[in-house]
Amino acid sequence: MADPEILLTNDDGIESTGFRALYDALSAVGTVTAVAPAADQSAVGRALSHNVEIHQHELGYAIEGTPADCVVAGLGTLVPDADLVVAGCNQGANLGAYVLGRSGTVSAAVEATFFDVPAIAVSLYVPVSEDTSYTDVDVDLSAYDNAARATRYLADHALDAGVFERADYLNVNAPVPEQSGDGPAEMVVTEPSRTYMMDAERDDGEITLHDRIWELMGEGEIPDPEGTDRRAVVDGKVSVSPLTAPHTTEHHEALDALAETFSDTAD
Repeated sequence: MADPEILLTNDDGIESTGFRALYDALSAVGTVTAVAPAADQSAVGRALSHNVEIHQHELGYAIEGTPADCVVAGLGTLVPDADLVVAGCNQGANLGAYVLGRSGTVSAAVEATFFDVPAIAVSLYVPVSEDTSYTDVDVDLSAYDNAARATRYLADHALDAGVFERADYLNVNAPVPEQSGDGPAEMVVTEPSRTYMMDAERDDGEITLHDRIWELMGEGEIPDPEGTDRRAVVDGKVSVSPLTAPHTTEHHEALDALAETFSDTAD
């Protein structure tokens, strides 16, 4: 196909370093138009607004709204002929099945699929110590080299290769260059990890929620098996998970039986 028309969005905001890294990388592949939040909208999931303000930006458009707002506004009116939506690059990984619905980055990709536009969500794993949050780390442009290279490659080849005939979107997570050693990181196809280590502690009138997996990731010791997204990234590889967006339904005999007897229980 001809050079693709790419709508680029994110959840960290249009001024973020990771966003610029992808904008520059994708500009070598096709025509890139930014339609991204004016400010940080991390972890908002698929939250949607009714009205959003729009501002002209040197890269395209800044939206006073969520990543899902940006995709709807972009595909609905600003970049209606987009061939591909790319969301990212997020500072902080989006790994594991339980994270997918929380992430604004991933949610932007999911929103695009309902317009029948293929999408790629891209995130950077930032290793941190137990006492440091990834949001507190100053990540420079060069840290996104693996993410930018992988995104450029996928945007350039995935459409023609037929990848999106089977997948609605790709969830990409990349390591920082220090993790991948000499040369660019290897790319591996993965599935989202099912490992779940959330817990909670109560202290009088306050409850603190913990995701224990991040502590293990910082130590490089995780229970995730080979073939999962989290294992790949901790091992210094670019993880690419091909995913479908609409929630699937399956024939369920036990539920069918309940539905059939429902009328018999009427008061």
